[in-house]
Amino acid sequence: MRNQDRRPLLLQPLPILLACAALFFLVDVVVIQSVWSGTKDSRHPKVSTPSKKARVKGTPASLAPVTVMDLRGASSPSKSRLVLDLDRQPDVSEKRVNNPSRVVISLPNASLSQTARAKVDDGTVPAPFIVTQTTPHAVAISLPTASYGSYSQFTLSDPPRLVIDVTPPLEQEAPPTEETQTSPPAEESPSSPSLAAAPVIQQSPPRTKDYTTIVIDPGHGGKDPGALGIRRTAEKDITLKVALHLKELLRKRSDVRVLMTRDRDVYVELEERAKFANSHGADLFVSIHVNSHPSRVVKGIEIYHFGEAKDQRALEVAARENGTPISNTGVGWEYLVADLLTTKKIEASLELAWNAKEAMVTQMNGAYDVIDHGVKTAPFYVLRFTSMPSILAEVAYISNPDEEALLRRPTFIKGVAQSLYQGILSFLANNK
Repeated sequence: MRNQDRRPLLLQPLPILLACAALFFLVDVVVIQSVWSGTKDSRHPKVSTPSKKARVKGTPASLAPVTVMDLRGASSPSKSRLVLDLDRQPDVSEKRVNNPSRVVISLPNASLSQTARAKVDDGTVPAPFIVTQTTPHAVAISLPTASYGSYSQFTLSDPPRLVIDVTPPLEQEAPPTEETQTSPPAEESPSSPSLAAAPVIQQSPPRTKDYTTIVIDPGHGGKDPGALGIRRTAEKDITLKVALHLKELLRKRSDVRVLMTRDRDVYVELEERAKFANSHGADLFVSIHVNSHPSRVVKGIEIYHFGEAKDQRALEVAARENGTPISNTGVGWEYLVADLLTTKKIEASLELAWNAKEAMVTQMNGAYDVIDHGVKTAPFYVLRFTSMPSILAEVAYISNPDEEALLRRPTFIKGVAQSLYQGILSFLANNK
């Protein structure tokens, strides 16, 4: 038997061969399963299907409904406005609907907060706006056709808002109201005979609702040169040139009175600039400046209105223009009290800033490479202490060699003035 056992495997009896083959097969199956189970995820990671929970967790935030945080309304004889305060920018659509005839402005992916819903339910939303939560994730604002003469809607950012303006029906605009007939002398026409007999009008220039006083404020001046360029171009000279061109454009309009805080190279305190605008009953205040940055590659335009600085750079710009340390430049809560007057001023200032910025980008971007830094808020002194809608325009970076060269060109100066002029006209057209 020992000699037989030493025979080659192929010469062994058939039963022994079959047993060996079966044993080898079982070993191979176990090994293959072991290897596959330990490596299939790393070899084929895309084959595994994520769980439903994982897909929900990765859902983009943009798919979540926009929240209408609050509703605010204001009305005057010439316009009614509804402002929707939102938590982020919305998608907005509008359409005309019959039976009954109306315009519907929709936020297809939005919901009312408890605060907004409470105002809708208790009827504090001003006419003619009808706000409804049409579905759990859709909000609509309806305007009955017979309730308005014209309407417009636009969105604002920082913070996000939807603004809807309507004018009264035409038949309501023509006849003078009793309030209009009995308005005080200061609001009558400059040519009205009754003004001569009313000594009170000697205290301030005559005004009417069709008469707009605009104060232009050329930044710096005199002993304060402002920012200086590499070629020693002074900010005070550029701001005065832009302001004088803007003044000439506005003076051609019979419904506008133009005043300047300075019309030559003199130094004027910031406090005096604000007092000048307030004492002359200004309706708009436009302060003109030229920007500067430690990096010479930075260039572009940005428009400011009053508010708390949202970033360190805005705070630095305000500190430089105010001539104060950064630590003393921030806005305290007492200046941001949300009373009606402050709210209206800030909203109007934001709209004026937006119109001015859009006009500059649109008007000048064909001839120059205009970098749009947007509309920002910062606690500039002249914007804080003026009582009317106010903006501060940083029209270029004098620290950038290319833009300093542009600022030395009369054509560029005139282009800046023309753009600001167009922005002011756009604002006035919507806010008579």
